[in-house]
Amino acid sequence: MTFDPVFFSSLTLVLTAFGGAFLAALWISLVVWTYRDIRARARDPLVQTLAALLVAVLNVPGVLVYLILRPPRTLEEEYQRTLEEEALLQALEDLPLCPGCERRVKEDWQVCPNCHTKLKKSCHNCAKFMDLSWNICPFCGTPALGMRLESTGMDDALRGLKMGDDQSDVKVDSAS
Repeated sequence: MTFDPVFFSSLTLVLTAFGGAFLAALWISLVVWTYRDIRARARDPLVQTLAALLVAVLNVPGVLVYLILRPPRTLEEEYQRTLEEEALLQALEDLPLCPGCERRVKEDWQVCPNCHTKLKKSCHNCAKFMDLSWNICPFCGTPALGMRLESTGMDDALRGLKMGDDQSDVKVDSAS
C-alpha cells in the first residue's frame, strides 16, 4: 500500500467538515432546546432571551449553567400544583363546622366529639340523621316530633295519644 498524502489530507478535511457541521448543529440545537425549555418555565421575555444567549455564547458550559439556574418546574406543573392546592383548600372549607366549638366535623356525625354539641337529630320513623332545623324527614316524609301539623284536626291529634283509665270516658268534641 502506498501512502498518498493528498488522500489523507482530503479525508482529514472531510472529517473536519463533518465534525464542524456536527458541532454547529449541536450548538444550534442546544440554543433552540434552551429557548423552548425556558419558555415552558418562565413568562419573562428577558429571562428567556438571557438563557438562550447564555447557551449561544458559552455553548456546553452555558447549558450546564442554565441547568443549574433554571426553574425546577414548568409553568404547567406550577398551574397543576396550584389547582391541587386550591382543591384541597376548597375541600377543607366545604367541611361543616361545629356551631359550639367551630372545629371541623364530618357530615354524618350526630354529636361533636370535642364539645359534645348536638349536630343532628334522628328521625323517629326511619332513624336516619336530619339537620336540627328540619321539620320533616327528607327520607321518609315523617314530620319531626313536636312539630305542629297544619291539616290535622283535634281528633287526629288526640287519636295517637294513650289515655289513662280515669280519662277513658272523656269524649272529644269534634266540632271544636
